[in-house]
Amino acid sequence: MKRIALAACCLLIASGMAAAATYKWTDAQGRTVYSDQPPPSANVKTEQLRAPPPPANPNAAKELAEREAEYKKKQTDAAQAATKAEKARADDAKRAEACTQAKGQLVQLSQSQVLIYRYNDKGEREAMDDAALARERERINAFLKDNKC
Repeated sequence: MKRIALAACCLLIASGMAAAATYKWTDAQGRTVYSDQPPPSANVKTEQLRAPPPPANPNAAKELAEREAEYKKKQTDAAQAATKAEKARADDAKRAEACTQAKGQLVQLSQSQVLIYRYNDKGEREAMDDAALARERERINAFLKDNKC
């Protein structure tokens, strides 16, 4: 939208410059003089000339539509990039939280004096033996390695 306003201002300025007067007069030696300033002496016959209008651009509407489409595409791309970056930040935060929890579980599993219970398929609580603790440590270490924690 700012580009359209800028283009309109440029066109107004250019049209104002095109409307500026051009003066034509003959000096004392008989030479014809053209200038954007009026003649220095008032007794000289002057003729005020108008510049011809600038040629119309037949592709102006098409070019404006192309510029507008480019601008909208850039905005859409920027919004998609921002969404993607936000998703990546959220995923990194979730991964960091999962890594912290896994490291805490690994510390807990490494302490030999703590008895750890799990629930079986029937919903009964049973203590983990050394083999189950070793399997669980291996599983957590694999998770930490896969997630580069």
